[in-house]
Amino acid sequence: MASHDQARLSGVTPHDPQADNDQALYEVRKKIYPRAVSGRFANWRWSLVFLTQLAFYGSVWLTWNGRQAVLFDLVSRKFYIFGLVLWPQDFIYLTTLLLISAFSLFLFTAVAGRLWCGFACPQTVYTEIFLWIERKIEGESRARMKLDRGGFSVHKFTLKAAKHGAWIALSFWTGFTFVGYFTPIRELDRLVMSFSTGPWETFWIAFYGFATYGNAGFMREQVCKYMCPYARFQGVMFDRDTLLITYDNLRGEPRGARSRKADYKAQSLGECVDCNICVQVCPTGIDIRDGQQYECIGCAACIDGCNQVMDKMGYPRGLIRYATESAVEKRFGWAVMLKRIFRPRVLLYTAILWTIIGAATIHLLLRVPVKVDVIRDRGAIAREVEGGFIENVYRLQIMNTEEVPRYLSITASGVDGIKVEGIAQPLAIGPASALLLPVRLRARPAGLDKGMHRIHFDVVASDAAGNPQPGIFSIHEKSLFYTP
Repeated sequence: MASHDQARLSGVTPHDPQADNDQALYEVRKKIYPRAVSGRFANWRWSLVFLTQLAFYGSVWLTWNGRQAVLFDLVSRKFYIFGLVLWPQDFIYLTTLLLISAFSLFLFTAVAGRLWCGFACPQTVYTEIFLWIERKIEGESRARMKLDRGGFSVHKFTLKAAKHGAWIALSFWTGFTFVGYFTPIRELDRLVMSFSTGPWETFWIAFYGFATYGNAGFMREQVCKYMCPYARFQGVMFDRDTLLITYDNLRGEPRGARSRKADYKAQSLGECVDCNICVQVCPTGIDIRDGQQYECIGCAACIDGCNQVMDKMGYPRGLIRYATESAVEKRFGWAVMLKRIFRPRVLLYTAILWTIIGAATIHLLLRVPVKVDVIRDRGAIAREVEGGFIENVYRLQIMNTEEVPRYLSITASGVDGIKVEGIAQPLAIGPASALLLPVRLRARPAGLDKGMHRIHFDVVASDAAGNPQPGIFSIHEKSLFYTP
C-alpha cells in the first residue's frame, strides 16, 4: 500500500497487472489496407471469382423443361437440379454431397493447405469483389489511408457514399439471388418490383444481403481469423510434406535494404530487401516471414508481390513460394517434393473420395424413377367380403421423380390367387408428382393358414394400353397379408 501511495504522490501511475491482461485480451482491431497485386496467383483467384459468381448469379436464371433449372422448392418438398428431381426420400444424396465436400477439403488441405480459403471461399470471393469496388472509387491503399485519416469534406462524403452505395446494391442483389434459389426467381423479381414480397422472402433477402455487406465490407479478415472454425483446426491437417506458402529463410536472411546494383552477398545480406510488400498485399495483415500462422488463408498474394520485387532486383523468383517444410530445410527440388506429396494419407483420402463419387454416380444412373411406399390400413386388419374372399386394405404412396408422365401396372404376389382391387389399370401418374392411393387385396382363404403371410406389391412400367414394360423399371415392395 505504501509503495502505491508513494507512486501516486510522485505522479507515476502504479503498475496494474489487470490492465495488461485487459490489453492482451481485447486488442483493438487495426484496419488493413491491402495493396492490389498482379501475377499468376492473382489471375487464378480472379478466374475463380468469375467462375463462382457466374455460377451463383447465372444458374438461377436458367430454365429446364419450362421451369427454373435449379430450384429448391421447400413448399412442395422438391429439389430441381436441371433434369434431376430430388424428394425428401433422396436425403441420402445430400449426405453423400456432404461426405464428398468433407473428404475433398481433407484432401486439398493435406496436399496444399488452405486452397479453398484462398481461392474459392465465399468470404474470400466477396472480400475481393468489395476491395475491387473500394479501389476503383477511393484509390489504392495509400489514398484510402489518407482519405480515412482526413477530416470531413464533401469529397470524402461523396466517395464514401458512392462506395457504400455500390456495396449495398451488390449485397441486395446477392440476397435477392440467394432467395431466388428457393422462390422462383422470375416470380420473386415480380414481387420485389411491386413491393409485395412476403415476410419470408423479405427477411432472407435482407438478412443475406446484410451478412454479405457486413462480412465483406467491414469484418473481412476478422471472419477468417476469429469466426471460421477451419482456421483453428487446419494446423492438425498439415504435415512436413504439405505444400504451404513458405518464406525461404536460407535465401532471404539476413534481410536488408540495398540498391539494385549493390552486391548483397558482399554486404552479407540475403535476398530479402525488407520492402514489406508481402505484408502490404496480405488481406489478413500478417508477415509470412515470421513463419506459418493460422491467420494465413493461402491466397498467395505475397508470392505475387515478392516475385515482382525479385524481378525488379534481378534475383530469382521463389523467395516466397509454395513449398513443403521438408523441401525448404533439405533443399528438395520440385520432382522430389511432388513425389513426397503422394504419401499414404493423401492416397487414402483420394481412394475414399473417388469411391464415394463412383458409388453415388452409379446409384444415380441406376436410380428407379418411381418410388413406392406401402402402408397397411390400421383401421381394419382384415375382413371377409362377398364371395368368401379375405380382403386387406393398404395405402400406396407413389412418387414419380422424373418430369415425364408414367403409366403403371400394379399386381400382387406371394399368395395364390391374390388380386388387386379398387384401382383402374393402368395407373397414370403425372410428371414429378405423387399419389396416395387406397388399394384392396383379395384372396380366397382356402389353403391359407391363419395369421400373417409375406407378399409383394409388383409395380411395373406399362404403356397407355396397360401392356407391362418391365424393361424400363420394375419395383417389388414387401408387405403382409393377414388371414383371420
